[in-house]
Amino acid sequence: MTSRKPNASVSLDLDNQWSYMKTHGDDGWEEMPSYLNILIPRVVDVLKDLDLKITFFIVGQDAVLEKNAEALKLITSSGHDVGNHSFRHEPWLHLYTDEEVEEEIASAEKAIEAVTGQRPVCFRGPGFSISKTVLKVLSSRGYICDASTFPTFLGPLARAYYFMTSKLDKDELNQRKALFGKMSDGLRPLKPYRLNLDSHDNRMVEIPVTTMPIVKIPIHVSYLLYLGVFSPFLATLYFKIAVMMCRLTGVQLSLLLHPLDFMGCDDVPELAFFPAMNLPSHRKVKMVRGFLKILSKQYRILTLQQHAEQLLHAPKMPIVSPTAIAIS
Repeated sequence: MTSRKPNASVSLDLDNQWSYMKTHGDDGWEEMPSYLNILIPRVVDVLKDLDLKITFFIVGQDAVLEKNAEALKLITSSGHDVGNHSFRHEPWLHLYTDEEVEEEIASAEKAIEAVTGQRPVCFRGPGFSISKTVLKVLSSRGYICDASTFPTFLGPLARAYYFMTSKLDKDELNQRKALFGKMSDGLRPLKPYRLNLDSHDNRMVEIPVTTMPIVKIPIHVSYLLYLGVFSPFLATLYFKIAVMMCRLTGVQLSLLLHPLDFMGCDDVPELAFFPAMNLPSHRKVKMVRGFLKILSKQYRILTLQQHAEQLLHAPKMPIVSPTAIAIS
């Protein structure tokens, strides 16, 4: 008899074409170009074939646009969960006032529920942007999970690459100076924990985006696909090693997906500046399927909401203060 598989979760940040262009400083993002009608059916079909349910983190601005409604409704009608990914998808939430944070989260929440029929109870900040104010607002609104921490030392390198390829002016660069986090983020916990928010019950958990145990290097699918440009075999081996290390160290893995993991320049040539966009979409989809199959063999895959609900009932969950994990 084999032992029961540990829990893992999979989530997809539903960043749209306009949001990438906005963060990158490209003209035309204000027209809200969208690929959701192509992307979401493609992702849903892959997940159906693999018999998996995941969490889609939706941006509120997309949820209020009628052109996206049919695609977004497909998420919950197919049995997947939805999460809150902010309204304007600005990766500098830590610069917002308390009132701006409340409005950002509440307006996205309302728009997401209106179009999908499901109220989100999990949140991920765009660009892993988070603050104590954001966490307190989430807690006050009944959220059970934040998933905005990314424990890696390589965030500044990702930011440097992004800036190098961008068209941002000095003020815009300064606004985005915390994009993808600090090097000290690599010291954050890798395993899920309860957040100590000075409330009486600590009813919110943090589920970090998993990086490779010990060395804290990324293992999310966008990074794997970048490695796959050079060698699909090595990318697959790298992920198998990461999954094995997570099992050995008792990490309940949380795997992150992005839209461009399923799309190439054959779909969105405007986003050619992203790594691995030289791969056609069919090759990306094939590789993503392979990574999800590897994870499924070692873990029981849940939505992020399901993962959080089970963690809330787990005994002896560590309780961590935001101050202790360098959240401003």
